[in-house]
Amino acid sequence: MSFALTRGATVSSKRILTVVLLSIAYLVCSYLLVGFKTDQLVLIGIFFTLYFSSGVTRKFVLGFSIFIVYWIIFDYMKAFPNYKYSDVHISGLYNLEKNIFGINETGNVITPNEYWRIHGITFLDILTGLFYLCWIPVPLGFAAYLFFTRRRQFLYFSLTFVLVNLLGFVVYYTYPAAPPWYIQYHGLQFVQATPGNTAGLSKFDAYFNINLFKSIYAKGSNVFAAMPSLHSSYPLIVVYYGIKNRLGWANLFFITVTAGIWFSAVYTSHHYVLDVLAGIATAAIGIALFRLIVAKSKTISGWLDRYEAILQ
Repeated sequence: MSFALTRGATVSSKRILTVVLLSIAYLVCSYLLVGFKTDQLVLIGIFFTLYFSSGVTRKFVLGFSIFIVYWIIFDYMKAFPNYKYSDVHISGLYNLEKNIFGINETGNVITPNEYWRIHGITFLDILTGLFYLCWIPVPLGFAAYLFFTRRRQFLYFSLTFVLVNLLGFVVYYTYPAAPPWYIQYHGLQFVQATPGNTAGLSKFDAYFNINLFKSIYAKGSNVFAAMPSLHSSYPLIVVYYGIKNRLGWANLFFITVTAGIWFSAVYTSHHYVLDVLAGIATAAIGIALFRLIVAKSKTISGWLDRYEAILQ
């Protein structure tokens, strides 16, 4: 049995039941692991709307289900804080940053984060805030472009994105690390379950009299996940696939955003330079590893062929 919910959106009863059951399972798991949040209903509402509206929107949300799975995994990390599995690195990372990238300020060696906290200006407060707002919209917008123009490249980009994140998560749990702002507010002692903090991005909120970044960082999964900086990884993946697909002047925009996010991460005290470099390395490793997997695995290639056919 099938149902024509809207024009061009005929869906079998089996698929409807599958979607409903998966949604219920997601809500139950979320409640047990991280508690109920209205965000969960919003996610289900968006998925239902796109899945049942039309054939095109159904294919779109099925393609983006790769990102949905990533978001769910990231959210569930709250239930398994990395500081419970490994010691959090605070002073060691801070001192290493000073030893390698330290800046002499009136006779004292300070980190680049501390330097910019002293010498920051309003123009950079606003500019870095704008760059930091790009770290999710730009990759998702780029993914949407690839979905409608180059389906196979969309799959490559999406799976590379998830693979880079998984590599980053492995490091989060093997090397928990405090961000630069942590020392500013809590010193060198470990404080369990420390809440998220906007750090230098608070100046952006204050200038425009809004709580944009405050609301974002209040939902953070774990503050001890500064190494590597996945903020720095995401735009680099976009640059790679932008160049690979010969997008011309758009790549100049992607490169500018990437460099801007790297600088902003340090300027706003959310990441050390070492975190940024680790994020760049994670992206590079993820890209190379995905290319190797696709080239060597016929199983993966076959799965990509079938998934691409579903999206056509």
